[in-house]
Amino acid sequence: MIDAAVAAGGKLGTIAMVAGENSGDLLASLLLSGLKARMRDTVRYSGIGGARMIAQGFESQWPMETLSVNGYVEVLGSLREILATRRAIKEKLLAEPPLCFIGVDAPDFNFGLETPLRRAGIPVVHFVSPSIWAWRGGRIRTIARAVDHILCLFPFEPEIYARAGIAATYVGHPLADVIPMVPDTQGARERLGLAAGHRVVAVLPGSRQSEVRNLGPTFFGAMARMHEMDNNLVFVLPAASASLRAVVENLHLQYPQLPLTVIDGQSHQAMEAADVILLASGTATLEAALYKKPMVISYKVPWLTAQIMKRQGYLPYVGLPNVLSKRFVVPELLQDDATPEALARETLLQLNDEGNTAFLREHFTQMHETLKRNTAELASEVVASLIRERRGV
Repeated sequence: MIDAAVAAGGKLGTIAMVAGENSGDLLASLLLSGLKARMRDTVRYSGIGGARMIAQGFESQWPMETLSVNGYVEVLGSLREILATRRAIKEKLLAEPPLCFIGVDAPDFNFGLETPLRRAGIPVVHFVSPSIWAWRGGRIRTIARAVDHILCLFPFEPEIYARAGIAATYVGHPLADVIPMVPDTQGARERLGLAAGHRVVAVLPGSRQSEVRNLGPTFFGAMARMHEMDNNLVFVLPAASASLRAVVENLHLQYPQLPLTVIDGQSHQAMEAADVILLASGTATLEAALYKKPMVISYKVPWLTAQIMKRQGYLPYVGLPNVLSKRFVVPELLQDDATPEALARETLLQLNDEGNTAFLREHFTQMHETLKRNTAELASEVVASLIRERRGV
């Protein structure tokens, strides 16, 4: 058995993983912690990953940045490189089969890789259910071909897969295990060196170049208007990378009056320090909810991408706090509705409504308790069980 091999110090092989962007790197690093605790030094981990995975000894054999592109139109410029990367990793894994392949989010890339790997007899786990409940429901047929097991972050998802005959396990959300139930707002402000006596607005325009270029000018315009309306505000903006910091700092030059602190990474510290958050739709919206903060969610993509997404949409909301609540508990301003004036107005409304802040604190605490499931342990047990089953041990 695997556990016996672990106890004996035997070498089992490699677990291959692919994460395609910063949020996937974060989730995969948390899963890695569970796998390493269970399998100790008997397994190598390699594939495609980011800084957090690499810090845990993961061997990233291709740059994760190649895959960090979103949107139908935006991906076209990088398509040749993306396809070449997928072909290269497929050929390597087919030539040197791993114990298991774990695709972490990035469904458009990973499903195309997982299908031939599974066909070759390699066990395949996909970590993070794609949002088939929100759009592209027909994708479940692709999933059935591509994976042996889906690790679901949200409690309503396994039933959807059960109806399609796909093995799925609700493992909770790993961020719910690492984000504190009660945020230390004052401590976070002190750690970031933010001036005392001010209210703090955290601003997160995204972790991809395309997101920051689409949303950045609008978010800076919104900050300028908020500053005009309330000069007791200070702003903190985490830049996900050095290249994004350069984009942000160029925008800041246009608004030298803004009391803005730009930090390298540390998005969790920025959210924990905030009184209110203005942010791009994505995983960060769930992180903001786990920090129990009022927020305004926004997003902008090119017109053609927006039209394609609109025609495939099933739900009236895009932000995870609203999806999980099955109603609008925080405002969303998307596309043409995302003007600097509208974003500033809604953010200040969220900031100044004490009753709403108290409601969100209670509501998001209940959400946090639902999602807190010791994800790393549950997910690593699914992976270990699948490997045991395939090896006949």
